[in-house]
Amino acid sequence: MASSQPMIPIHVSLQELAKEFKVAVPDRYVQEHREPTIIFNGSSPLPSIPVIDLKDFIKMLGKNDDNLKSLRSVCQEWGIFQLVNHGVDKLLVEKMKKETIQFFNMPVEEKLRYKLEGGEYEGYGQTILHTQDQKIDWADRFYMITNPIQKRKSHLLPEFPPSLRETMENYLQELQKLAINLLGLIGQAVDIEKQEMVDIFEDGIQSVRMNYYPRCPQPDLVIGLTPHSDATGITILLQVNDVDGLQVKKDGVWIPVNFLPDALVVNIGDILEIMSNGMYNSIEHRATVNTTKERISLAMFFNPKLDADVGPAKSLLTNTGDPPLYKTLVMEQYLKDFFSRKLNGKTFIEKMKINSEAIELDQIS
Repeated sequence: MASSQPMIPIHVSLQELAKEFKVAVPDRYVQEHREPTIIFNGSSPLPSIPVIDLKDFIKMLGKNDDNLKSLRSVCQEWGIFQLVNHGVDKLLVEKMKKETIQFFNMPVEEKLRYKLEGGEYEGYGQTILHTQDQKIDWADRFYMITNPIQKRKSHLLPEFPPSLRETMENYLQELQKLAINLLGLIGQAVDIEKQEMVDIFEDGIQSVRMNYYPRCPQPDLVIGLTPHSDATGITILLQVNDVDGLQVKKDGVWIPVNFLPDALVVNIGDILEIMSNGMYNSIEHRATVNTTKERISLAMFFNPKLDADVGPAKSLLTNTGDPPLYKTLVMEQYLKDFFSRKLNGKTFIEKMKINSEAIELDQIS
């Protein structure tokens, strides 16, 4: 699944370089046009992303439709929510946090064993560059595909230190079960048949990204993660070291996310916006950094299987009678197209939309 365009990885660890930046940030990290965060004026509380209690949700499922209606509303209006009582073992979550921190605390020579190579997007490094003059995010990342198992790179997860590898495997299994459960409920809320969701997502492409955002002497000049919507079905984010920085774009303004204790943050990706034929909204988000503390997070991405069609759900179109508003691509081609472009808001999903004039002509014919 290598990109069709040349990609230029940055091998040097920003975590190490940032120790040298005491006053000024190098120009290649400076973002000239960073949109401001929403300003709190004291007259009303900051809006906060919705919270869903999965335990209560499951308990009430089938007794009334209010929970499904609420889930549908959250995914339409926000495209993101905090999930509490999610059922993932708390001790496992804490161990995963500890192991992630220890990964980034390893000597840089150890981490560079997993470094990004030319033409690849899996491994350890900084922003993948598509052009030499592209601005770089203020972050180190480790990204890899974890499922299907035969798609794993032999020099990545299999070569992790034993404790990290074992913990990661256990965490992946728990999150996989949670994701399939969530995808079924999210599909059910817009009348996508459960079997269609299973056929598309079961044993699908899953990947993980560990993020390290170093302290920065001029945080207002940089961005930890470029604004974008995820090209996924859903993303499940774990806040590792209790330092905030995630922000979401709602009604044209950037709102900080304040993580609840023991919560996982779930966001709707482009694929669910496409499958729901625009009923759901993939949320644009970014990460900011600060002067005093590094931030560490771990994101898991859940996608359809490689040979699945990514397009408006057939059962949904049958139930509604609506025309498809998005193109259909095989998942493997969808991924190639995504990784061949740099992150830029919601421009990728805009390319997936069918021209409205073409829809009208098709209806006339």
